[in-house]
Amino acid sequence: MIEVLGLHKRYGNFTAVDGVSFEVSEGEVFALLGTNGAGKTTTIEILEGYLRPSGGTVRVFGRDPADRGALRSRIGLVLQESGLFGDLSAAETVTAWARFTSGARPVAEALELVGLSGQASTRVKRMSGGERRKLDIALATLGSPALLFLDEPTTGLDPEARRRVRDLVKDLAARGMTVLLTTHYLEEAQELAGRVAIMDKGRIVTQGTMSEVLGRGSGRVAFELPAGASPEGLPVGERDALTVTGRRCVIVTAEPESVAHSVLGWAHGRGVRLSGLDVRQATLEEVFLDIAAARGQEVRT
Repeated sequence: MIEVLGLHKRYGNFTAVDGVSFEVSEGEVFALLGTNGAGKTTTIEILEGYLRPSGGTVRVFGRDPADRGALRSRIGLVLQESGLFGDLSAAETVTAWARFTSGARPVAEALELVGLSGQASTRVKRMSGGERRKLDIALATLGSPALLFLDEPTTGLDPEARRRVRDLVKDLAARGMTVLLTTHYLEEAQELAGRVAIMDKGRIVTQGTMSEVLGRGSGRVAFELPAGASPEGLPVGERDALTVTGRRCVIVTAEPESVAHSVLGWAHGRGVRLSGLDVRQATLEEVFLDIAAARGQEVRT
């Protein structure tokens, strides 16, 4: 669906995108992440055909994305700000949009798809933030596009509204739609995306399946020792970090399952009974912060 190879975008002496390469396959949710200024928005705008690259190859459905006329009917866009008309109802908004959309689905079907059937007559200015975001997605999917760009779809929404929008994206993906997602809510990306790429200073610093990327971060093994037991001799590797607070022990490690197995063996060999054992892989947020810290260290040196 999307092929990016050696993408560059320069503005004078400033390089916004520096040799980015990735692919998005049909039917997947792909998350492109990064801090502000990482280059992801520029990359997305090139994919959408709004910007021309300075170098490299970009193809969407095998075509140059600048050929927007040929691709328009196959792509849906949900931008950070939509600019809906507040005095129109939800149904009137979809009706107006349908006039510019080839093969538009019926208004009632478009609203039902995003769970807005009950708000068809509600004016946009009376709708909640989550309802307006659903309306944005209804407009973006009005022509049944094969590829949907979601740019910060839940920014500014309350937790319940974010959950409803996430559920909607899951439903669209389950129907076979390919989604390219950017978001600052990393737990959202972790929940929705099957693959992820993280950008920093115009480059992709890590990418892969969600499991592969999470496996590159630091997980943890936490437990409590019984009264009087000493943590001496706990199996902590050179790259692991052990913190002991009272009877609570936390080992930060890149291999939490292996360390947990060693800890249980250590406890069994000493006749020690552990309580509250908690073994977990790194979250995407922790991986993101680890990358940021490592890149910051690289810059300082």
